[in-house]
Amino acid sequence: MASTFSSNLKLELMTTGEKSGTWGTITNTNLQQLEQASSGYISIDVASSDIALAISNGAVSNGKNLYLKLTGTLAANRTVTVPDSVERVYVVEDATSRTSNRYTLTFKTVSGTGISLPVQSKSVLYSDGTNVNSSIVERGYITTNGTYTAVVNDQVIVDTSASPVTVTLPASPSVGAEVHFIDGGGAGGNFNSNNLTIGRNGSNILGSASNLVVNVNGAAFTLVYVSATRGWAYKDKI
Repeated sequence: MASTFSSNLKLELMTTGEKSGTWGTITNTNLQQLEQASSGYISIDVASSDIALAISNGAVSNGKNLYLKLTGTLAANRTVTVPDSVERVYVVEDATSRTSNRYTLTFKTVSGTGISLPVQSKSVLYSDGTNVNSSIVERGYITTNGTYTAVVNDQVIVDTSASPVTVTLPASPSVGAEVHFIDGGGAGGNFNSNNLTIGRNGSNILGSASNLVVNVNGAAFTLVYVSATRGWAYKDKI
């Protein structure tokens, strides 16, 4: 009977009596793959193209690393995919530059859904073999002085020193989704002279089907999605 391969890491599983003379090599390769999965690190440039991570049968491959650092200045929206039907945990660091061009960076399975990574975030993600889900996110900050569409868990520093700014909330949010806002203009803020408008993007805000206009200097607050009726509500407000 020929070797088979484990479901998730694709380690080679030898049967009794086969692979004469190569058992040691195969075992060493399996150990290298286990090392990748437990402590492996790889830096991946996603600037110019989407990336399909591989989890190959019986071989060291980029998708088996635990820690993935995504780099580069994005030239378009980018997607990183992992194979379907493989259950894995990943630590993903967004080290890309995309604060000026507002492109998105998505981490997902080939056929399922995934996570739009917050700018400059570090995330613990897990694939259940169908979709990629988020477990823990260490958020980064994005500074904007122009139109911007937020992703879930964004922390947005908004500078309205020159003119009013509109930041649009994520579309189709799930309950518990959060976006954080901070007045970053001048010493005491500028939301009073140049307002921040928060676009509702199809969801209610504070129970109303209207955009939220923020006109208090120095405002800092978090919106959390509560329900279809209530929509986005304040979690905290300064």
